[in-house]
Amino acid sequence: MDAFVYGTLREPDRAREVVGHADFGPDARLVGLHRVEARYPTLAPGGETDGRVLRLRDGDLAALDAYEGVDRGLYVRVRVPDGGGGLWTYVGDPAALDAEVAWPGDGPLRMRVTGYVDRHDVRVER
Repeated sequence: MDAFVYGTLREPDRAREVVGHADFGPDARLVGLHRVEARYPTLAPGGETDGRVLRLRDGDLAALDAYEGVDRGLYVRVRVPDGGGGLWTYVGDPAALDAEVAWPGDGPLRMRVTGYVDRHDVRVER
């Protein structure tokens, strides 16, 4: 499964630093979530976000998780539909990033984001 990237990882030099390559697919648009500027960019319910598809190789997901601070609680990795097998993307914790974003529901951020994606027309268009 590949990743939808919408921040610094859209830039080939940064992708090479993080995963060792810049194997991009087409430009893409994430429908149903919009980009929010905070300490680091994140996503919020509604709207659209332009980005790119980063083709992943073995070991890339672990490198992306480390870069996005998943183990530190900065971001969560979630799957978004794309008409195929789906793509991974990262959503920042509003509290950790000082972002004015409200995800509906209760529980951990990953559950709230996944619930939103499942209940709304969130998808990546290539």
